[in-house]
Amino acid sequence: MEIKPIKTVKDYNQALERLEMIFDAKNGTSEGDELEVLGILIDQYEIEHFPIGLPDPIEAIKFRMEQMGYNQNDLANIVGLKSRASEILNRKRKLSLEMIRKLHKVLHIPTDVLIQTYL
Repeated sequence: MEIKPIKTVKDYNQALERLEMIFDAKNGTSEGDELEVLGILIDQYEIEHFPIGLPDPIEAIKFRMEQMGYNQNDLANIVGLKSRASEILNRKRKLSLEMIRKLHKVLHIPTDVLIQTYL
């Protein structure tokens, strides 16, 4: 087991190839330990070099509503009025601070997502 830091794209690709080779290694074995360490190194490299941005606030609301089986009436109960819910989903009304608080509390969407600007 020769593990080294992942500093370049070449190192990253080699680490991925090795990870694939030992993917089914059992815990407690030397290959299992190597698999665990490689996974951590690869994850850290990806976080630094391939960051994933936050989702669009309205798309996050729609996605979470779908996950929870909510419809527009359910959203209206959160934000106040059915017309307001429609305007939000159609991007005709911006989210107020109070709406962001309620959406966070009920739909469990992180406030970092909800406070972003959107079109």
